[in-house]
Amino acid sequence: MKEPITHTLDPETLSTGEIHNYLLSAIGPRPIAFASTIDRKGNVNLSPFSFFNVFSANPPILVFSPSRRGRDNTTKHTYENIKEVPEVTINIVNYPMVEQMSLASTEYAKGVNEFDKSGFTEVPSKVVKPPYVKEAPVSFECTVDQVIELGDQGGAGNLVIARVKMIHIRDEYTKEGIKLDPTKLDLVGRMGESWYCHAGTDSMFEIPKPIQTKGIGVDHLSQSIRNSNILTSNHRGRLGNLEKLPSEADIKSMMATDEIKQILLEFEYQRDLIKDELHRRGVLLIEQGFTQEALTTLLIVDHV
Repeated sequence: MKEPITHTLDPETLSTGEIHNYLLSAIGPRPIAFASTIDRKGNVNLSPFSFFNVFSANPPILVFSPSRRGRDNTTKHTYENIKEVPEVTINIVNYPMVEQMSLASTEYAKGVNEFDKSGFTEVPSKVVKPPYVKEAPVSFECTVDQVIELGDQGGAGNLVIARVKMIHIRDEYTKEGIKLDPTKLDLVGRMGESWYCHAGTDSMFEIPKPIQTKGIGVDHLSQSIRNSNILTSNHRGRLGNLEKLPSEADIKSMMATDEIKQILLEFEYQRDLIKDELHRRGVLLIEQGFTQEALTTLLIVDHV
């Protein structure tokens, strides 16, 4: 099998545009901060930024970056407004509003209200001056603690450290009172070039959180499991998260089940075929959520 080629690039030899494209294509999907700001004259601006995430719960801190434009080193109205009025509402973007959000990213002249251009509804905030977006599933009213300017050339980021002061949640995206339901939020993420991704339930999957104690680790799995062509890295990761290896009694008990006896009888004296069949059964059990039973089944290979 031919070894895959890895290209190694030195950022010092690349243009800002090339670095920008590599970063944005490789690092995704990125959540979108739909930021509403206001200047000292009261002009409202609404613009999306995908250099964005949550960085603290205590205190509650969101950080996003309205970077300098790479083509001409100009700054964005959001950045300029925050320097004048250090407040922002950060609105979360979901699929029902993504096209309007994209329209708001148009570089309209200063003073043009993107709420009007994109058709969103302004709602007066409770504790900050910029309004929030009525149509957003979740909105955060924030004061700005600090703006960290990472450079003075085109492409340089300006990290806006925003402290959450108020949260607005639309009821249709909740469960059990006002707990947010990830399966209802229907979020979108920014990818490279003009691509987005849609985190609807058809593309979501759940991974059990690591156990509170310590998982056995992939290094404690048998060689036949670690070198399997049927099990994937994700399967091995799930197995390594188990708290303990099955006992000899567990393995013998599994060998006595009708399903396993049938496999051993059908492929008698053909160890490789037995291994493949047990590994296929192990994959099925993992995907059904029976991870401990899967590992017990897989370890039978070492007992035949």
